[in-house]
Amino acid sequence: MSMESVLSFMEVSGGEAKNRRMANRNLSPSELVTANELLAEIRKQLDQLSRGDETLLWALRRKVFKELTYDERGKPMKRRKLKGAKRKSQCGICPTCSEPLPEKYCVLDRIEAMKGYTPENTRLLCKKCDTRLQTEKGYK
Repeated sequence: MSMESVLSFMEVSGGEAKNRRMANRNLSPSELVTANELLAEIRKQLDQLSRGDETLLWALRRKVFKELTYDERGKPMKRRKLKGAKRKSQCGICPTCSEPLPEKYCVLDRIEAMKGYTPENTRLLCKKCDTRLQTEKGYK
């Protein structure tokens, strides 16, 4: 897959995403084909870089996975600081059940996943409310 194909895919995907009003953008069948081609190319490059060294291949995959996760979610310290700020702004109360938030195991919930972890797009929930909301949405 050429770099032009990847850039074209990103431009088309971004443009279509702006026109749709949905929390999680799904790929069209043709976009899915392009994404799978990109994934195959990345795997091929990882195999070439590792030169048969399984431990290096594992480490390379892990690094790419971690960095792509940071691209979507931000780094852990940033989310940890946001959690603290949300706890303070919510006065330590879960916004869905109005009960005090536990000291540990609260969930930083994105209201719209694609908008990321920002103060405007998140709320701090107790585990019980998060599980209930995820179940209602059909995620668990």
